[in-house]
Amino acid sequence: MAADWLLIDGSSVMFRAFFGIPVTAFKAPDGQPVNAVRGFLDMLARLVTDRKPRAILVATDEDWRPKFRVDVIPSYKTARLERGAMPPELQPQEPIIREVLAAIGVEVVGSDGFEAEDVIASLLPKIRGKVEIVTGDRDLFALVRDPDICVLYTQQGIGRLLVVDEAEVERRYGIPGRSYGDFAVLRGDPSDGLPGVPGVGEKTAAQLVRRYKDLDGIIASGRLGEAGNAYVQQARRVGVPVSIAPVAVPKGTRPSKAHDPQRMAVLSETYGIAAPAERLVRALAGAAATAAPIA
Repeated sequence: MAADWLLIDGSSVMFRAFFGIPVTAFKAPDGQPVNAVRGFLDMLARLVTDRKPRAILVATDEDWRPKFRVDVIPSYKTARLERGAMPPELQPQEPIIREVLAAIGVEVVGSDGFEAEDVIASLLPKIRGKVEIVTGDRDLFALVRDPDICVLYTQQGIGRLLVVDEAEVERRYGIPGRSYGDFAVLRGDPSDGLPGVPGVGEKTAAQLVRRYKDLDGIIASGRLGEAGNAYVQQARRVGVPVSIAPVAVPKGTRPSKAHDPQRMAVLSETYGIAAPAERLVRALAGAAATAAPIA
């Protein structure tokens, strides 16, 4: 069954597009790389064609290293501080992607001080129906709720998405399908600078979740010790997507034609992206869609 909502982790998909296509493969007439722009638009076109959502929305990182996370866990994403928020060839492509989406009429939502994962978590209470979240970030597995919310994981690219529902979470990690957030807090994520509880790896984290059900039960068991309990109490507030971003109720629509065709024409000529932009517009118009339900 087609989804009511297709929520795109825009930052994750943009990085996938950038690294999936060589920088030298596609350039604007002025020589500027547009590989991420082209890849992003083609990925969205493929998603819309395959998933046929009633509404589509792209969530953005307005802060890739939010202060509220760093205040609690200073090591959060420190590795990225050394190499920068994004590759220099990608940075100028992000505003182009946003401009093109605005001209087409695809809704883009961000919130100052929050990451895309938080925007998505904050949108979920405002919408109803079947929701598919597109991301390459496992943090969003914490939001999976059968039968309404699943993740389309881009580990194998847009053409071979892994559908992550509660059964898949249980199969992959040996935990109840709604327990990924608790499991992730215990295990940590070194790539994001989240240390996890000392001495607790993936296997032990799964065992603790299965036995004690949730973080409150694990803390009460005394198994983590004073230092471990203190870490969990802090990390549980920031180590998973939070639903406190101030986002408005989304429109719940999918454009059937370019919102601003004149602007679209200028952008297409300036950046040499007429073909992928047209593919996305055709995909959006390919099947009639009524408005998606809003809570």
